[in-house]
Amino acid sequence: MKPFKDVKVKEYKVFSPFLRIFHWIMVVSIVVLFVTGLLITKPMNVTTTEPTYTIFSMDLIRDIHFLFAFIFCASFILRIYGFIINKGDRLFPRFWEGHFYPETVEVALHYMLIKPHHSPFLRNPLARGSYAALYAMVVIEILTGFAMYCMANPNGTGGMLFGWVNMIVGSEMMAHYIHHYVAWAIILFAIGHMYMVFRADFMEGEGEVSSMFSGKKFLPHTPKDANELE
Repeated sequence: MKPFKDVKVKEYKVFSPFLRIFHWIMVVSIVVLFVTGLLITKPMNVTTTEPTYTIFSMDLIRDIHFLFAFIFCASFILRIYGFIINKGDRLFPRFWEGHFYPETVEVALHYMLIKPHHSPFLRNPLARGSYAALYAMVVIEILTGFAMYCMANPNGTGGMLFGWVNMIVGSEMMAHYIHHYVAWAIILFAIGHMYMVFRADFMEGEGEVSSMFSGKKFLPHTPKDANELE
């Protein structure tokens, strides 16, 4: 085995500033939205005499929730713009290519500690598929969130744009249930995502964590999907 200093690595510019900036904005937004969403679902008891305005005030918590919802939506739209203009941001699953499925199984077996190695990738197919699922859940959260938000003024512009969501799911309460449980699914995704990212960094040296700050990966091997950056 060659000493580490003798191993030649190649630089791959993967993630654009758009993806990196809005990735971290979305991370912060998801955390704030989840915490405030839980407080809205099950408010904390305030024992002081009413009326009062504390950090546990539902008005304040709802305002924070709505503010970060709009921030999240804006960052998601700009993330899509980055996807359009930057090749590295387009590393999404290629379901139409036959090799996607065996490679996904291979990576999954590796993360489950059944297979010692998997083929090298800039972004492996299992991660690509999980991000596609995440964005599908994000769309559901946006639609159901605005559907509930706009019920305060159902005859306004918002009601006309998102009122159909409540009709499709059956009621505003059903939209609330979907919004709540999909939020939990996103948090479970985040836990799995952190496991895979830190595991790739510590066990495979792929620079997953640092790449979301620098936008670059330094790899001693040629990834199978390197041609997608060309």
